[in-house]
Amino acid sequence: MGEASTILSAMSRNWSRVDGIAKKAGVNVDSALKMLEELTAEGLVESTVKDGVTLWRLSAAEARRRRLIEREKLEYEKEQELRARIEENLTLVGKRLYEELLKGEFPSIEIPSRSTSNIVFDSELGQYVLGDKKILRTAKSLGQIKSFTQLIWVMRFVKELLKMGKSSTLRDVYYSSEAFGVKFKDQQESDICITEVEAVMKVPREDFRVFPEERSAVYGDLVVEYTTPAKYAGKQVAMNENPDGVMIGPHLVNAKFVKTSADKVIAIECGGMFTRFVEEEVHEKFNAILVHTAGQAPRSTRRFIRRLHYELGLPVYIFTDGDPWGAHIAMVIISGSAAAAHLVGLATPSAIWMGVWASDIEHYNLPTDKLTDLDVKRCRELLRDPRYQTPFWQRELKKFLELDRKAEQQSFSRYGLTYVVDEYLPKKFKEIEEMKRKGLL
Repeated sequence: MGEASTILSAMSRNWSRVDGIAKKAGVNVDSALKMLEELTAEGLVESTVKDGVTLWRLSAAEARRRRLIEREKLEYEKEQELRARIEENLTLVGKRLYEELLKGEFPSIEIPSRSTSNIVFDSELGQYVLGDKKILRTAKSLGQIKSFTQLIWVMRFVKELLKMGKSSTLRDVYYSSEAFGVKFKDQQESDICITEVEAVMKVPREDFRVFPEERSAVYGDLVVEYTTPAKYAGKQVAMNENPDGVMIGPHLVNAKFVKTSADKVIAIECGGMFTRFVEEEVHEKFNAILVHTAGQAPRSTRRFIRRLHYELGLPVYIFTDGDPWGAHIAMVIISGSAAAAHLVGLATPSAIWMGVWASDIEHYNLPTDKLTDLDVKRCRELLRDPRYQTPFWQRELKKFLELDRKAEQQSFSRYGLTYVVDEYLPKKFKEIEEMKRKGLL
């Protein structure tokens, strides 16, 4: 698809002659014409005849896809700028509050509202995002003094973390507050406060070095260079040196990517299947970086996957159990979640759920279990969710309900322990490429 990609990049939604497209793409007219005819057959390009001359343009779907790619790039560039200026932006907030106090004013901070009414679905970006509503946290209100103080203290705490080059867990933040006389009712209250700081700074907590307990791991031909802690700064480590994988913790998430020969990422829900893939050398056979999500991927893991995609240009495939919950694990990697609507930089919109699809259950005659009432309820919820409104997702979710069955990743073992690697993966990658060519994914 190299020449095809060049031709598509030279086109827009405006009608153009083949010679103009060929010139812009840097290819001869005959080659351009042949490729345009193939792209038209695949539904990526449209043609019409005007005054005896054939004109060409991108199909609406392909034009939209390209707009989304450009928007994703711009969003990623904005994220990088914000991440580089976290400490500076925290200082600016502090200075503004100080200046308000000097003027005899009550200091205040404006926070994007995270209420349900302010969470909207951006159909082009394919994610939940926050609307324009704001709430004012101010020292002027007696009812807000406590929450205002907590917010300021958390900002101070994370700035100190950045200054010292240290990391903290969500639990650490909760307990550390007691040393400063800042009381939180429980950890949930301090977690909410950290989320408010995220919303104000427009970066995830992982960027100001606050992490939950991590469980996920990575394995494959990837060399990283640690930037923190100071003792490890500059040290390069290969992600294929430990057969159990390397934990995706706070320092790995922020490490520099030095080199890789991989051309894709495979994110795997289950630990057993991750181990099977390592043992069967999937990373070599399919030239892939393997990421164990340990169920629903932690936010730092989602950011790590996003970095692999944008910084190394690697396509991402997600392999989960064949049930509504597995589908949702994939969708959260692809489109984020409503709970993190205040952060755009955690999703990888071009990632693909590669299975286990409901149609795979039928096609491969997999061992199954009956859907529980909770499974059925979840499946129906997903069918109404705006993230699942494409024909592909609707088809697979309805297929789960039609079959009334679900299957685990390990169910392929009925055909032998290596069947999933030897047979399923090669066929699935070919199936996905064919569906992409036809615009079905």
